[in-house]
Amino acid sequence: MAAKKTAAKKPGARPPARRQPETLRLREITPSFTASDLQRSIAFYRDVLGFVVGEEWRENGELQGCEMRAGSVAFFISQDDFAKGRDRQKGIGSRLRCTTAQDLDRFAAEVKARGGTLDQEPMDMPWGERQFMITDPDGFKLTFVQVG
Repeated sequence: MAAKKTAAKKPGARPPARRQPETLRLREITPSFTASDLQRSIAFYRDVLGFVVGEEWRENGELQGCEMRAGSVAFFISQDDFAKGRDRQKGIGSRLRCTTAQDLDRFAAEVKARGGTLDQEPMDMPWGERQFMITDPDGFKLTFVQVG
């Protein structure tokens, strides 16, 4: 990927006008998963992958969902209400790419030591990245990639 050239900004200079119509400019993305067993999913993300529990959402005192944080990234997990059936498959046709600057091999070894089962061991990809894959208890697929 070619590096973007940036011109030195002059004091008081205005940014160039945006192309019209403007394209979508997101600031973050937060995946939200429904869990068949919320406590099992929280344990997987916290105890196996190393996320920390953030904000919790309760209804009549009962935990309905929570935010799981890892660095600057958050995932939301909520208890499935099973309105679409108890046996429906989740995570089909999608995969989340999670990047980290941490040592991927060490992280994968820690995940396995904490009870995680990798779908794919760490490996170098033809395009130059090193990655491993894992699936959460409900079938949501994650790929961890080591960057810079």
